Amino acid sequence: MSPDQLMPSLTRNQELVLTTLDDAKTSLSAYAILDTLRVEGFRAPLQVYRALEKLMEVGLVHRLESLNSFVACQHSNCDQHKAIAFAICNSCERVKELSNARLSSLVSSISSDNHFQLENSIVELRGKCENCEADDQHQV
Repeated sequence: MSPDQLMPSLTRNQELVLTTLDDAKTSLSAYAILDTLRVEGFRAPLQVYRALEKLMEVGLVHRLESLNSFVACQHSNCDQHKAIAFAICNSCERVKELSNARLSSLVSSISSDNHFQLENSIVELRGKCENCEADDQHQV
């Protein structure tokens, strides 16, 4: 989470889930979060899902539909954009959050042109990150 992002009041479970996602190098499923937090007393998936639900509601966590997993928000201004994109590396599974005004404007324009009232949009881009692509180039 960005240091300039205001932290809402979170429960202990929510803080633990958020910290776990912040520390992760890839997106995590709810069950992977549960496995990580068993040492903290988590016993049931419902504990994780409740925390994730609240964290998504306040904009601190995003759900990646194609992976059925979650990532901590990497930008402090996500709520100002109607569209967010994620670059997901097929090799190392790292996820980079991409958010900018041009993307939001384009998605809003497409929606408007099609008489659709946009609330939000998440775009998932799949490919290779620059590190994995560079590794592939060195192996050739």
